[in-house]
Amino acid sequence: MGQKINQLKRRRAARKELAELFERASGVVVIHYSCESFYDRKDGSSPRVTSIAVRNLENGQTKSFSIHQMAEKKKITSDKIVAQFGDLEKLMLNEFFEYAKTHQRSQWLHWNMRDINYGFAALEHRCQVLEGSPVVIPEENRHDLSRILIALYGVGYTGHPRLESLMAKNKVAARDFLVGAEEAKAFENGEYVKLHQSTLRKVDVLANIAERAENGTLKTNSTWWEMHGGTIAAVGEWLREHWLVSVISATGSVSLAAYKFVPWFS
Repeated sequence: MGQKINQLKRRRAARKELAELFERASGVVVIHYSCESFYDRKDGSSPRVTSIAVRNLENGQTKSFSIHQMAEKKKITSDKIVAQFGDLEKLMLNEFFEYAKTHQRSQWLHWNMRDINYGFAALEHRCQVLEGSPVVIPEENRHDLSRILIALYGVGYTGHPRLESLMAKNKVAARDFLVGAEEAKAFENGEYVKLHQSTLRKVDVLANIAERAENGTLKTNSTWWEMHGGTIAAVGEWLREHWLVSVISATGSVSLAAYKFVPWFS
């Protein structure tokens, strides 16, 4: 029972978090990145990063950092990228962290960027491995949209993989969007431009989904009952939080009592 009421409290906190992000959208950065597959890495090495995209939540202005852009700056042809990947990746990550240094006070909205396999820590680690200069983005400034949506709608709000499933349900175009296996294949084939386009598309998708969640138009598999705890006690908690509903309910009770007990004459 307590768990169900806690779900309602988590939902309340998530709604507040999302609302505050959109209230100060000019200072919110949406981030996503693509990398080498982090599965089946027998040597234990960290996956190489191919591209990073950052998008301003308010105006949609997007900046990107990618291997092929670094190669173009250094006049390195595409057939030579693999041989110089480490140097290009270091340049790319240093450029990204220079950007991060000027945006440390920004709020960073992401999707599952939570650990050393895939996340801010992974970018920092990879930069360190290449003897670059990473910058730590404060944890309190990181906001995981995937966790926010679970708190808002419940764990079963959509199918797996969640992002692709959510896109399909909401008819969000998948143009240039690569799923995990496709990204891994593109990396193996040296299709860095394709990876870059996918990363750009993903920050656009994340911003789109966040906006729909904030304005209440996001379509999910969750019912009102599931979103609000799924028990009478949890719904009672919700009623206590919403004073207008409580007032209407109380007014209705008084009216009913008056109808029952006041003598009526024809």
